[in-house]
Amino acid sequence: MRPEDLVRDHTVYACVMGSRAFGLATEDSDTDRRGVFVAPTELFWGFGKPPTHVDGPGPEQFGWELERFCELALRGNPNVLECLHSPLVEYADDTGRELLALREAFLSRQVYVTFTRYALGQRRKLEADVRTHGAPRWKHAMHLLRLLHSARDLLRTGRLSIDVGAEREGLLAVKRGEVSWVEVESRMARLAAEAEEASRRTPLPERPDGRRVADFLYRVRHASARRAPEAPPAVRAPGS
Repeated sequence: MRPEDLVRDHTVYACVMGSRAFGLATEDSDTDRRGVFVAPTELFWGFGKPPTHVDGPGPEQFGWELERFCELALRGNPNVLECLHSPLVEYADDTGRELLALREAFLSRQVYVTFTRYALGQRRKLEADVRTHGAPRWKHAMHLLRLLHSARDLLRTGRLSIDVGAEREGLLAVKRGEVSWVEVESRMARLAAEAEEASRRTPLPERPDGRRVADFLYRVRHASARRAPEAPPAVRAPGS
């Protein structure tokens, strides 16, 4: 089965991400699509396993196989967690809706570490741009501020909201280069300090609910196996 067939025929959840989901879209914004597909269980029984992710088949489209998606979400991966909270859901079947109902099971205090680590990596790239070119990539600076806002509020409330709301105009001013790098750095430092403070009192649980997620994945795999053909197509062994 071709990777694009997995996306086309076995997607359980699809959403729009990027600036459009964050409430930061302008006339020239792309439409970034993300999704989750469930590879049929029988594909795991041969020597060649299905892909953990597929880039495409459409432009600005990316999808994860369900197991890989859940693994990353349980680790607190910011990009994956935000996909589960997109306000722009384009498709969800019964499995996709059950995945969405599990959103809170993936959240835990470890998001402080994962979001902070990701933000630090992005900030280092911006600082390298300033040293090399005299200015950062302002669009990336805007999105880093957005991420820091999101992380702080998640730690404060226990809920992940990715739409920037009232912060939109201020963030777009950063994207247009209307805010000095010194001011942007100051905002980043303030948000990082507020996130650290919030992490000490966060209502989030110590760990994600891995057992609940594992039960969901087992049931999805089991249901797929029951639909598998009795005589799967022959699969050649490596070297044969």
